[in-house]
Amino acid sequence: MRIAVFGTGGVGGYYGGRLAEAGEEVVFIARGEHLEALRQNGIRVESTKGDFTLPSIEAIGDPRQAGDVDVVMLCVKCWQVPEALDGLRPLLGPDTCILPMENGVETPEQLAAEFGWRHVLGGVCGIVSFIAEPGLIRHVAYEPFVNFGEWDNRSSERVDRLRQAFDRARGLIVDTPPDIQAAMWRKYILIASWSGIGGVTRAPIGVVRSQPGTRRLLETAMVEIHRVATAVGISLPDDIVAQTLAILDSVEYGGTASMQRDIMEGRFSELDAQTGALVRMGREAGVPTPVNDFVYHSLRPMELRTREQVSFETP
Repeated sequence: MRIAVFGTGGVGGYYGGRLAEAGEEVVFIARGEHLEALRQNGIRVESTKGDFTLPSIEAIGDPRQAGDVDVVMLCVKCWQVPEALDGLRPLLGPDTCILPMENGVETPEQLAAEFGWRHVLGGVCGIVSFIAEPGLIRHVAYEPFVNFGEWDNRSSERVDRLRQAFDRARGLIVDTPPDIQAAMWRKYILIASWSGIGGVTRAPIGVVRSQPGTRRLLETAMVEIHRVATAVGISLPDDIVAQTLAILDSVEYGGTASMQRDIMEGRFSELDAQTGALVRMGREAGVPTPVNDFVYHSLRPMELRTREQVSFETP
């Protein structure tokens, strides 16, 4: 398969690198110093699942140079999806599918509104990785997984082919679950609650889960997300909150979520796509979300300042 990685950051670099290592034809789309390093020296990955280097890869800055591909792995941040749409267009042939690898649950519908469902899969992944320096991806935590499938959960040849490609790659847990939307919401319950409470407290998960008050906030945020999921027709286990808390109890003490780190470091974040989306979906479904409301509206002023939409000073 010819696979384009649209956004060769920590996620795209790791998953695309594993596919290329397994012999798939992968084109990496990147920019700036990272792109130049990929062109000159290939991609290096340092991982808890085994390091590897691919000294010669296809790396481009302009998607038009790639031509049609079989699969596009969309690995940008949620807030970058709208601006990525024009860049995706030249990659799409009649049978190309886009595999979204974002946090949140709304990207597939955004893509389908632009390109139609014939070009879109549902997808979710989990990994803690980042660009350590130009050309170097560092995977530091979490057992990397990827789930994907047709949005209506039907069987398809393209999903089978992509599953076979991922199965050939090492260092990954791969699944095509019977309900891809439920799989995405499983991740969403974890990442949105962790990111939101972590963003407000600015504390690592070990502190958040060990303090009774912040643990209650974390759990209540999850309960609200579960209620919204049920209201919009997503079927999750009755004990999904307990399952999710157990996962976060196993995360290393100093762990932080990516949205939390972006907020703390003054970068654009996925606040609107994670907590903000939940607040909006809850309002539309008539489901109260008071903890997530508090989190969203507490963090939004800093997000607006980062985006230069409001101006104020802090001590």
